[in-house]
Amino acid sequence: MNVMESLGGYLKKTYDVMADMGLLLGSVGGDGRVNLMTIGWGLIGIVWFKPIFLVAVRKTRYTHKLMEETGVFTVNVPSEDMRRACEVCGTLSGRDVDKFEKTGLTWRPGDHVKAPVVDGCPIVYECRVVYKDDVELPRLTREIVESAYPTGNIHTLYYGEILKVHASP
Repeated sequence: MNVMESLGGYLKKTYDVMADMGLLLGSVGGDGRVNLMTIGWGLIGIVWFKPIFLVAVRKTRYTHKLMEETGVFTVNVPSEDMRRACEVCGTLSGRDVDKFEKTGLTWRPGDHVKAPVVDGCPIVYECRVVYKDDVELPRLTREIVESAYPTGNIHTLYYGEILKVHASP
């Protein structure tokens, strides 16, 4: 089954988990150091005739630094028993803490990217960045700026081509 065929069956589960407890965005630096960050925003769709997972990462995050270095990431859909790990990965910085050590999660490199595929996640998307752009506050509605960017800490939007989807039944 190719990537396009596999996407359809996993979209609802991915969005449901993202809305409930978040997804684990895996990144790797140029030095091979890996990190996880919990994300609650993302889009999956077709852009430029490619399956794309769009993720938003604030410029101040450690994950931003790693993604800038390597241009690859994974999106790991956690199982219910990983809820606490999602909380940890959403509150601590990878600059200061090895989140795998802190949470007890284990990983392996992806088949197509060096970013971490988290063991036990029922769905994992391996992605390489094909485009990125910084959010421009003057182009947003005032409501969004006030709710999402009151301090001006903007996101970079990373458009990741989905190279592989791992899924367990």
